[in-house]
Amino acid sequence: MRMMTSMALVLALAATSHASPSLARDAVSSSDQASEHVRTRMALADGWQFNLVGEAGPAAHDPKPENWKPVSVPHSWNRVGYYLSDPETHVNSAETVNKTQGVGWYQLTFTPAAANAGKRAFLEFDAASRTAEVWLNGVRLGEHRNPFGRFRLDASSVIRFGEPNSLYVKVDNTQPRLGNSTEDVLPMTGDFFVRGGLYRPVSLVMTNPVHIDMLDHGGPGIYAATRSVESGRATIDLLARLRNDSASAQPVTIDAQLLDHRGKAVATWRETAQLAAGAVREMRGALVVANPHLWNGTADPYLHTLRFEMRSATGELLDALDQPFGIRTLRLDPKEGFFLNGKRTPLVGVGLHQDNEAADWAMTPKDVAETVDIMRDMGANSLRLAHYQHGQPIHDLADRYGLILWDEIALVTAWTNARDQTEAPAGIRENARMQLQDLIKQNYNHASVAVWGIANEVDFGPGRPDFLGRPPEVLANPRPLLDELNALAKSVDPLRPVVLAQCCEGRGMPDVPPVAESVDAVGANRYYGWYYGEPDQLGAHLDELRAKRPDQPISISEIGAGGAANMASDNPLGGPIESAGRTQPEAFFSWYHEQSWKVLKDRRDLWGIWLWNGFDFGSTVRREGDAQDINTKGIVTYDRKIRKDIFYFYRANWSDKPTVHINGRRYVDRAYPVTDIRVYSNAPETLLTVNGRTLGGLKDCPDSVCVWPAVRLKQGGNVIEARGVFPSGPVMDRIDWTVAPAQARSFRIDSGALVAARAHVKFGSDEFFVGGTAGTTDQPGGRGRQAVLAEISGTDRRDVVASFRQGKAFQYRIPAADGRYRVTLSFVEPDKGVGERRFSVTANGRPVLQAYDIRAQAGAVRAAVRETFEVDVTGQMLTLQFKASVGEALVSAIEVEPVGN
Repeated sequence: MRMMTSMALVLALAATSHASPSLARDAVSSSDQASEHVRTRMALADGWQFNLVGEAGPAAHDPKPENWKPVSVPHSWNRVGYYLSDPETHVNSAETVNKTQGVGWYQLTFTPAAANAGKRAFLEFDAASRTAEVWLNGVRLGEHRNPFGRFRLDASSVIRFGEPNSLYVKVDNTQPRLGNSTEDVLPMTGDFFVRGGLYRPVSLVMTNPVHIDMLDHGGPGIYAATRSVESGRATIDLLARLRNDSASAQPVTIDAQLLDHRGKAVATWRETAQLAAGAVREMRGALVVANPHLWNGTADPYLHTLRFEMRSATGELLDALDQPFGIRTLRLDPKEGFFLNGKRTPLVGVGLHQDNEAADWAMTPKDVAETVDIMRDMGANSLRLAHYQHGQPIHDLADRYGLILWDEIALVTAWTNARDQTEAPAGIRENARMQLQDLIKQNYNHASVAVWGIANEVDFGPGRPDFLGRPPEVLANPRPLLDELNALAKSVDPLRPVVLAQCCEGRGMPDVPPVAESVDAVGANRYYGWYYGEPDQLGAHLDELRAKRPDQPISISEIGAGGAANMASDNPLGGPIESAGRTQPEAFFSWYHEQSWKVLKDRRDLWGIWLWNGFDFGSTVRREGDAQDINTKGIVTYDRKIRKDIFYFYRANWSDKPTVHINGRRYVDRAYPVTDIRVYSNAPETLLTVNGRTLGGLKDCPDSVCVWPAVRLKQGGNVIEARGVFPSGPVMDRIDWTVAPAQARSFRIDSGALVAARAHVKFGSDEFFVGGTAGTTDQPGGRGRQAVLAEISGTDRRDVVASFRQGKAFQYRIPAADGRYRVTLSFVEPDKGVGERRFSVTANGRPVLQAYDIRAQAGAVRAAVRETFEVDVTGQMLTLQFKASVGEALVSAIEVEPVGN
């Protein structure tokens, strides 16, 4: 990588950039209040100039003068992902997204107060992606190659107090490739996009020359961990790193106090030490707390304040630091799951990425708080912070609210950057080690953090999906790297378990590397019913994993499906979903989660269950559902505006909050006048009314899913109201549906379609069928590829008749009102010759087609033909029976229309 080391070049850049206003605002974080009078923190948020260069080549060191633009930090130049539905309601669009990867420059002129002269000065970056190089007043201070961790650089020798200082930061988010500028910076790949920029806060921190270490992997320099809670007392291990940047030895006293919410010390520790000039010294001790008030998760997230003070021999306060601290113990059990303070505590929650539509990665604390509040409202008591280190705001909130966190580094899928490598190169190994140390040191004191994750899905091996890059020709073995990281994590933090998430063990994939034995506990990322298999197969699979390693705790670290909030289906089983395509209706999303929860809800051996994902998120390998470059597996949409129906299913099952939610609220213009009504309700009894007519109540609905089948709607507007009867009082939900005149007595069925195709008249998706399987004459596209559409002659409804339902025998039971109807059946022969498919059709037992041969009637394959007949309906049911004598029966579309309309 070409490096800028010339002061002249930096000064030349300064001459061509726009001047930035000086900053004089001081900001003190909540965790630094004790140090306010000995430390000064200057937030460097406003007045920045930004210049996006792009490709990390020679031009990266020559930003064009006309390209400088004012920005504030946090900032990212990337905007990723947009919805195709309702574009007018969204921030992102095809015109506003920016997926540029490469180099961007930041420049700031700031003036620290002259009163700070003699202090040590540290530039603190909460994150810079992927890499950052920093110059101050023409001097290169250093670089950082972790896109996700805080880092600090000592600027003491070059800063000018009371004068303007010129700060330049070069960031580079180039996609890693062998030999390029980021070749050793994790992640190598992944189903998410690594944005570029100073996307978390930047500060200038000033301390006395003798201070708590500022250069310990971005950590606070003071560390505490609850070693034990027994016999009415807690023992807390302490470690303090003290640094003497003065020219002479310094005797110091270090005091630690644990303060309760009233500010009263419940435990103290004191030690003295001699600090050599220019040296760092670690001091260890312990606090013993009698009758401790424990941090007890969401039930009682009680936080103490851990206060460290360092004083000189004369008693002068040299440095001080406060840290919120919760006293707690945790344990993972292979048979009984997760234990907090000795009590079994089932963990349920979601995986999270650090983006939203409006801010992308540059999320504010308010954005983060909104994210957490939504998941808490759903009933989550745990979060998996995937697939990299997240910032301090979400950790602080988790401490405050009692949420259990899974933290992890960005070792995702790939650990080599050349196809013939069988071991991780030294640079990638070192980067993984640095990311792990940054993660642990910076989050060590958080009571909420339960486990350290060292990898995600590095067992893909030859089964790596094509959207993450071609599979390797030679199978690499991740075990040496994983073993090294496990040992490193335990050397830094011997108390927390080390875990990883694996994708593929036991799924019949050849040559899957065995990674589970490298860690204390595992998470299984499993997608039965989405990418493979059926949801009800998950239980047997977990039993196989348990039998293989009965003494290792196991969890579900990912489970999910794609769900487009604005895509409707009348029956989630009416046709095939497209896990890599556009057909991902919300109704199937709900069905998938309901079925998966049935398998998981009573398993005591899982130490946690995390849905994938809490929110839709940006990923440039996705072209699915109703979105572009968005992974639609979120329970909530990317913009946080839509809580998909399934949100309320989990709220009803995970939370004690009274919940009543009618499904299908975005499917307003209904295709059929008869439909099931599904309500998620945890009420002892739930009542339903439609257009003021009471349909009765259901009590204690299984898994909080209440269903009123075959409800008839009227022409025009329909008001559906559900009322949950709770001891605390009723809870109501209401939605409005419309049935157009053309749909009020008609049934137009797009057979074999999960989502109905568009036509000049409105069709519904496949519904009212019993038996048969769905098929299509089209060739579905793979991930990111368009489907190959069959040419079908003889019709102006190509998309409707392209799909079909077929089988030896199947039927449609259509709940038509009594009367006379005209029935039109559409057929397309996809591939059979004359005589290879023959079947009969009866309507309410009366034969209407005999030995019917589509190919013979149409005269060609992929040519549409229609057959029409009339039938009288009594008992509000029309039964169409299809039965094959040769091959399989098949129908492409069904239209049932009242005679005379």
